[in-house]
Amino acid sequence: MTKIKEIINHLETIAPRSYQESYDNSGLITGNKKDVVTGAIISLDCTEAVVKEAIEKDCNLIISHHPIIFRGLKSLTGGNYIERTVIKAIKHDIAIYAIHTNLDNISQGVNRKICEKIGLQKPRILLPKAQTLNKLTVFVPTENSDALLNALSEAGAGHIGNYTNCSFQVEGTGTFQPNELANPTIGERGKLEKVKERRIEVIFPAYLANQILAAMHQAHPYEEVAYYLHALENKNQEVGSGMIGSLSEAMPAETFLAHLKESMQLHCIRHTQPPKGKIQRVAVCGGAGSFLLPHAIRQQADVFVAADFKYHEFFDAEDHLMIADIGHYESEVYTKELIMELLSQKFVTFAVHLAKTNTNPVFYYK
Repeated sequence: MTKIKEIINHLETIAPRSYQESYDNSGLITGNKKDVVTGAIISLDCTEAVVKEAIEKDCNLIISHHPIIFRGLKSLTGGNYIERTVIKAIKHDIAIYAIHTNLDNISQGVNRKICEKIGLQKPRILLPKAQTLNKLTVFVPTENSDALLNALSEAGAGHIGNYTNCSFQVEGTGTFQPNELANPTIGERGKLEKVKERRIEVIFPAYLANQILAAMHQAHPYEEVAYYLHALENKNQEVGSGMIGSLSEAMPAETFLAHLKESMQLHCIRHTQPPKGKIQRVAVCGGAGSFLLPHAIRQQADVFVAADFKYHEFFDAEDHLMIADIGHYESEVYTKELIMELLSQKFVTFAVHLAKTNTNPVFYYK
């Protein structure tokens, strides 16, 4: 029997909550994480209609991309759709879990799914985040260094992009003198000891600090481990906003817009003046993306596919690229497929449904 906390742990191993933006509210919003899952509904948004669908399908978990609660609620009187949705979920013991900007900000997340739909090659993060990495420096007897490195790697250290077991090592001499209360692995109480040691440096995601340090202490032979832990300002190329990639073949702007409309199943596209040249380098951002426009221009994208551009923001393209605003819902609707894929990697013991409810509040007159 799978519990809600197991699903949360799996999803947050892939998209840690520490990667969400400061304004966000990802995580468990209603429900008890110790409850056994009877079934799950995956939706872009959580609305009253989605809760109703969960009830009808005997699902006690809703996993949505957008949190139903962004700001604190001061009352629960049913005065608006947010309060009514939360009340309905609580009445029927339905847990609501949101995985929002933390899923946006990983290299295998929402923007990667858009790249796949459009057919972009070698996509990478458009605006990598800083302050998400730590560096561990630890000193260990030379003969124990391989065992320690293996333990650190298994805990998640030394993984950089497509490479694992990444480290820097240098040989040196360590000195120490155990006192009468010590229980030294090497040396004797009261005698100065000199040992051939290896200085090992590894980088890892900051959210893994506790398990990395636990693995270090577990694998290290010394009673007292000499180590340093540093927060890095380096930009993490695996975490951040938007993505940029290239089409396998350049195409005229009109052809690209037709391709975009078909591949993303769009009703319409708002866009700036098409460029005279062909489209090949494409930047994308699921949801509101105008904040990334300068970065798309700086990286010489031919077009920036995103949503929620205001009228005057279209002028900011200034003929550097074409903005293609495809709509907020339309840019992120395939997040449901992404979450389904992430769950299917691990769980097969309960029913998972893609919500049939269309939560898009925007309609188009044809």
